[in-house]
Amino acid sequence: MFNRKTLLATLAIVAGLAGLPAQAAEDVIHIEKQSWSFAGIFGTYDENQLQRGFQVFREVCASCHGARLIAFRNLAEEGGPSFSEEQVKALAAEYEVNDPAAEGGTRTAVAADRWPSPFDTEQDARDANGGALPPDFSVLAKARGVHDAFPFWVFNYFTGYSEGGPDYIHGLLTGYEEEAPEHFELPEGKYYNHAFPGHAIGMAPPLADGLLSYTVAEGQAAVPETVDQYATDVAAFMMWMAEPHLAGRKQTGFVVLLFLVLFAGLMYGTKRKIWEGIEH
Repeated sequence: MFNRKTLLATLAIVAGLAGLPAQAAEDVIHIEKQSWSFAGIFGTYDENQLQRGFQVFREVCASCHGARLIAFRNLAEEGGPSFSEEQVKALAAEYEVNDPAAEGGTRTAVAADRWPSPFDTEQDARDANGGALPPDFSVLAKARGVHDAFPFWVFNYFTGYSEGGPDYIHGLLTGYEEEAPEHFELPEGKYYNHAFPGHAIGMAPPLADGLLSYTVAEGQAAVPETVDQYATDVAAFMMWMAEPHLAGRKQTGFVVLLFLVLFAGLMYGTKRKIWEGIEH
């Protein structure tokens, strides 16, 4: 009798759990996963892609979004966009930063300065964007992600998937639609985006085909100047801003795993040697 009750209770729980994901799956926004150079255990950033992504950030995004944790000199770090020191100094000299110690309260930026905010205060940012506060880009790629329906998210633990942030950013930038579905009531001043939670976003479509001209580096193939390419490049750049030492972290993790495997083998061999010849 006990076994029968236990079996029935187990079946009821399983049926309930099976129903929850089915309901939750209806609310999950599907974001198409992209192929990133930095995905996987041995993935690294593509220097040329990061330079293109920086161009998109600087010429399009930086007019509303800041990157307060990034200094100009970070752009010259190995593993990142890897601009030369001369390029970084010249870039910094194009901006002014607030400095109470300077005459007039501002001065020309140097390589050690952080990326200047496009607005002096949070209220200025809201006033310029219809009341919405544009998020800072410094770690946004790590603060966002995608939601997979059950049971697909289980596979992420085995594949080491951690590119949900850039996938979401790419999906958001390419998710605008000219018209909202008939059943959807789009508030005035909002734009329909099928990747954005709630689908009504205050940010106008920031990208358009041919908006920017990429400079083709020597020996490199030209890339299409499309919304999809711009979105891919700036999402990769934002991932680098959020985790600039990604490649080093992966390398360290791989070495640690290798050490643990060898250490486990050594301990097993030691145990066999110690207990050899002892009956138990």
